[in-house]
Amino acid sequence: MKGMDTVGYDVDGVSVEVRRSAKRRRTVSAYRQEDGSVVVLVPARLSRAEEREWVTTMIARLEKQDRRRRPGDEELAERARLLSREHLGGRARPTSVRWVDNQQQRWGSCTPADGTIRLSSRLQGMPAYVVDCVLLHELAHLLVADHSAAFWELADRHPKAEKAKGYLEGYAHAQRWPAPETGEEPSGPSGPSGPSGPSELTEPDPGEPDQLF
Repeated sequence: MKGMDTVGYDVDGVSVEVRRSAKRRRTVSAYRQEDGSVVVLVPARLSRAEEREWVTTMIARLEKQDRRRRPGDEELAERARLLSREHLGGRARPTSVRWVDNQQQRWGSCTPADGTIRLSSRLQGMPAYVVDCVLLHELAHLLVADHSAAFWELADRHPKAEKAKGYLEGYAHAQRWPAPETGEEPSGPSGPSGPSGPSELTEPDPGEPDQLF
């Protein structure tokens, strides 16, 4: 960038770009990009040690702000009801919607047999439209269990569906996670072939939990 010296870091799995500016005298600021990476703006006069210290400080501040934006299970369930009314005519009626910590290879999962929806806690703090699109994806599976054209017609009704897919793929890349593939048919609780490990739910569900994107 013209007039700026940039350097990249990886801080605890977070991709960070530091932009040093001679025009910036005293202030340090930071923001999170749509792919989940962080940009930190600092004065050029800072030493590398001071720069590192500010990077750590600003990441901590951003994470604190993210935590304040994270909805609880009740808010998530209410959001699901609203999305169902807006995009699915109110036909998708989940019995429960909740955050879970054991989905490291899935953004969300749904068991059509009992109407339960689970979202990965990795989504907490992401933009609202991203969470909404994941929710709508899982709500659509209450109406169409597979990934047929009829399913995608429902799941892609959100106006920012493609943008959300791009965000999640970019975020996974920034974190160096294997990004879930688009349009894969669910192959049971273990999802597509490959490592499963502790990210799986519990015993197999008859409704075939779905892997998002």
